[in-house]
Amino acid sequence: MQQTCKDHHHNIANSHITSGNIAQVFQEFARQNQLLLNAAGEGIYGVDAEGRATFVNPAAERILGWKADELIGKNIHLAIHHSHTDGSDYCAQDCPIFAAFRDGTVRRVDNESFWCRDGHAVPVEYTSTPVYDNEKLVGAVVIFRDVSERKNAEATLHSTMEELREALEQVKQLKHKLELENAYLQQEINEGFNSHHIVGRSPAIQQINYQIQLVAPTVATVLITGESGTGKELIARALHRASDRNQRPLIRVNCAAIPPELFESEFFGHVRGAFSGAVSTRLGRFEVADSGTLFLDEVGELPLALQGKLLRVLQDGEFERVGESVTRNVNVRVIAATNRDLKKLVEQGLFREDLYFRLNVFPIRSAPLRERLEDIPLLAAHFLQKTCQRFHKPELKISLAQIHRLQEYPWPGNIRELENRIERQVILSQGDKLILEDFPTTAPSAIITPVVDEKCLTENGFRNLQVQSTLDALRQCRGKIYGHDGAANLLGVKPTTLASRLKKWGLDKSGILIS
Repeated sequence: MQQTCKDHHHNIANSHITSGNIAQVFQEFARQNQLLLNAAGEGIYGVDAEGRATFVNPAAERILGWKADELIGKNIHLAIHHSHTDGSDYCAQDCPIFAAFRDGTVRRVDNESFWCRDGHAVPVEYTSTPVYDNEKLVGAVVIFRDVSERKNAEATLHSTMEELREALEQVKQLKHKLELENAYLQQEINEGFNSHHIVGRSPAIQQINYQIQLVAPTVATVLITGESGTGKELIARALHRASDRNQRPLIRVNCAAIPPELFESEFFGHVRGAFSGAVSTRLGRFEVADSGTLFLDEVGELPLALQGKLLRVLQDGEFERVGESVTRNVNVRVIAATNRDLKKLVEQGLFREDLYFRLNVFPIRSAPLRERLEDIPLLAAHFLQKTCQRFHKPELKISLAQIHRLQEYPWPGNIRELENRIERQVILSQGDKLILEDFPTTAPSAIITPVVDEKCLTENGFRNLQVQSTLDALRQCRGKIYGHDGAANLLGVKPTTLASRLKKWGLDKSGILIS
């Protein structure tokens, strides 16, 4: 095609005027309109039916850098219209200017380039109007305008609009991030976390406080282990408050509550249109926690298939939003918690060993309440005062005998169970004293006999006491497990945890052994 275009250019350049009066037609036109041509701000030139320039006005000379006598009589297409802006050949048969005097149609073009004498292209818009002599097409008059300034302005406007769009998107994301942070902070205020501290003076609590002081100022990942209800989240918040990231929020993620199909979106975010229902861009938990702390609660419940994706961002601090190929970086301190034995899960092939080592840089064990019975007086007083304030009741007193009664109970639901029982008794108590009514007994059942030494409680004895406590709760709740009046809430454990224990012990919800 390119060779054909060049041949066509050659033929035009070497053709001859066949109509003797064509040149006179354009000369007469130029003579009659000389003042107009000289005064016009637009470039104007004439072209005969063979493509030769017949006149060129001063504005055209100024815009193109050509002198009129350098163009007149020469093929104008080859001089100023030979190539596209990208340098590719512009065939003469495709030229709108030539088409105007082939078919007699006025042609208006908004976006093309003419080539100047010094070799650079100038963007122009032009109109090619056919010229007739006795109803015969003899050429055309071309009026063109340099639109460089307009193009530059359009490019600047486009660039500005693009920058504005990006700025607005950043503002939108920042607003969304601040809204999320505010939601987390409001949740902390509502739950009273900002006034919580680790209550106790037992050796177990002193050890935890010492470990917090050691690791909090660092960026090391911390793994908090312990039974359900021992206050693992409280330890995580203490670590965050004691770190240099305490001006940023602590973002909590319950790994057990995230459906596998939403894991990436929940952790890393997504862009608009990434999947069905993604109507807007959403930040993930890692972005919201940037420069702060991310608390991965119940990390042992994370499906094996998703653990590798979590490992990458923990190792490299890099991730991509769902539906986006841009790699983003975050600076996040990670604290994880679990009530499961991750080492055993690794041995069973249910938890990645590399992820376990990544999380277990600095382990902290949250001691169960039965190992810190000496803390019960302080804990009971703390929960009693807080509950009375929350329920707008006069402050109640608790006797030493009631404290001893609390210390005799094995607390299978740990601190959560103690707090729940205090709240219940505050509601039920009359007068100014806390009375522990309907408190479960630790006496052995007819079926299960605990083996208790005078000095210590054996593992089997503790199990039997835990079973008995569960049976007492089921009887009080008439076999109901779920709900605010269910046995799980009474014991201070999750309903799923209680159901798992019953299945493990071979009991139904009524406390009867399953044969």
